[in-house]
Amino acid sequence: MRADIVVLPGDGIGPEVAAAATDVLAAVGRRYGHSFRFETRLIGGAAIDAEGAPLSDATLEACRAADAVLLGAVGGPKWGTGPVRPEQGLLRLRKDLGLYANLRPVRTHPVTLTASPIKSHLLTGVDLIVVRELTGGVYFGAKTRNEDAASDLCEYSVAEIERTVRRACALARGRRKYVVSVEKANVLETARLWREVATRVARDEFPDVRMEHQLVDSMAMHLIARPREYDVIVTENMFGDILTDEASMLAGSMGLLPSASLGDGKLGVYEPIHGSAPDIAGLGIANPVGAILSAAMLLRHSLGLEDEARCVEKAVAHAIDHGALTADLADSAGPSGRTLGTVAMTAAVLAQLEVDCAAVVLRD
Repeated sequence: MRADIVVLPGDGIGPEVAAAATDVLAAVGRRYGHSFRFETRLIGGAAIDAEGAPLSDATLEACRAADAVLLGAVGGPKWGTGPVRPEQGLLRLRKDLGLYANLRPVRTHPVTLTASPIKSHLLTGVDLIVVRELTGGVYFGAKTRNEDAASDLCEYSVAEIERTVRRACALARGRRKYVVSVEKANVLETARLWREVATRVARDEFPDVRMEHQLVDSMAMHLIARPREYDVIVTENMFGDILTDEASMLAGSMGLLPSASLGDGKLGVYEPIHGSAPDIAGLGIANPVGAILSAAMLLRHSLGLEDEARCVEKAVAHAIDHGALTADLADSAGPSGRTLGTVAMTAAVLAQLEVDCAAVVLRD
């Protein structure tokens, strides 16, 4: 296969983790005989500094023409919260490419359970995925501000809700056929619409999938108290943003979690859920696993390379099994307290990739 991948390293630790993910994709390409062409462009604060805008028209068009986009992270205190902000580049990228569904899987690993502040017996076997609506809601609604007040409009159409819920139900069909739809229907009119539409889509189009409803505040509690019970969670933009940061604590670190932003076609944007972490940028200690697992999602969802995606995921799991842990997982490092930097962690995954890919090739 030949594929064009645009890499948007971004800000803070973004370039470090994006480089790790690119190295892994290149290794997969060599191992399986694929030709991946990488084109690096600017986004976020780096783009503001160099180009005057957080996402240039030229970069947007390069992303539109690519097979997939790999992103590091955007933002940082350097650029503040003024009228031109790094995050605007990411929001525009999602909106203009029609990437309305953000998939955020959360799986726990036996070795890293002690890195979580949650009791280990609650975490064993957690395997869930959050489907977050990505291009509507309060983040994209009309905004006003004067000396005395400010407002942000939360607005959803039936079509926006339908397509997101369909994506969640379709995913559930390949899993445990169980979806929890999360909103705040006891207070918000948009949430009441969300519940009505979600109920109809599940009933009429996915009769084999069981759907339940949860208010977002109770969901936040249940996600910590009984996370093993959940399979697919679907929710609106802001609630999904908040709940998935909370869910990262199930895995032990935000640095472990990947994401995929998808629309109706093959094109997607793949990025770890963590931020730019400017306080550790350049220190070489960022956890690259979230970015590497995002690369696995890129292989699966945009390129249709399921075996290759599973190989990357297996390599990460086996590397952790053999003691490859970064500083954010120090509580799991055992008596030696040994942790790896970004480059060494990536090397551990690459070494394991050679073993796991070899097994796949021999099996096939």
